[in-house]
Amino acid sequence: MSLPFDGSDKRFYPYFWYLKTKYDGRVAKVPLDGGFTCPNRDGTKGIGGCSYCSAAGSGDFIAAPESSLRAQFDRYRTQMLGKWQPVGYIPYFQSFTGTYAPVSRLRELYTQALALPDAVGLSIATRPDCVGEDICVLLAEFAQQTDLTIELGVQTVFDDTAARCNMHHTFADFECALERLRRMPVSVCVHLINGLPGETPEQMVQSARLVGSMGIDAVKLHALHVLRGTPLAETPYTCLTMEQYVSVICDQLEVLPPQVVIQRLTGDGKGEDLLAPDWSRNKRAVLAAIDRELKRRGSVQGCRLHS
Repeated sequence: MSLPFDGSDKRFYPYFWYLKTKYDGRVAKVPLDGGFTCPNRDGTKGIGGCSYCSAAGSGDFIAAPESSLRAQFDRYRTQMLGKWQPVGYIPYFQSFTGTYAPVSRLRELYTQALALPDAVGLSIATRPDCVGEDICVLLAEFAQQTDLTIELGVQTVFDDTAARCNMHHTFADFECALERLRRMPVSVCVHLINGLPGETPEQMVQSARLVGSMGIDAVKLHALHVLRGTPLAETPYTCLTMEQYVSVICDQLEVLPPQVVIQRLTGDGKGEDLLAPDWSRNKRAVLAAIDRELKRRGSVQGCRLHS
């Protein structure tokens, strides 16, 4: 049976392979700060944000976030060109909640992003409870202009976990957002975090299995980072070991449909702020361990989809 990642030299469907086959070359995703905030910070839903969220709202590595989108893009592109030559760029509103602003402001920002040099698509990270009907009307406009991806920060399908982490959104919010997004030609990428307080490895795999069964296009998976200055850093918490994390990731890959693109298998915590897990600093080692474990098991993505 032919798999969409055949030829990638991976046992799962990696994002780089998806981009290479779609755009006939390497494409760079450019993280941008649009000056957003979050309803879980400004008092609309809560104060202080999710217990693990950094002060930059996950945008810790954005170049010059206080500057214009073009200035942010140019700085990032200069860095990229010193390493390799992309055939195009995907502007990515990464920090905080990329659909949480008046529609007029969102239209302005998204239009500016698409006008950046060699932009071949647009990616927007947001919360499941910030994809209302008015936002979807706007997103439908941009879906007609470019390859649009909406990244939903679901993190877990278990509402009790979400409550422990002060997320102030529910799995029902995700179901509603997904139903709305499915009315238009957009790609949906779901973000899940492994190792959230109180969750078992079995629950982490359940989260992947369930969202994978709902017709999503891509996932991002990474370990929970304990970052300096976050509420999580002030509470007793034991991180997953690297061995536990690798095992969970491989279990998740085995139950995800093979056509779901894997945008991420491990993440970055800002070096000076990362308290734990220390092993997450070495992404290459983590990714290599995942590859080895899949090979040891004789597994590929989706091999236990129906078990």
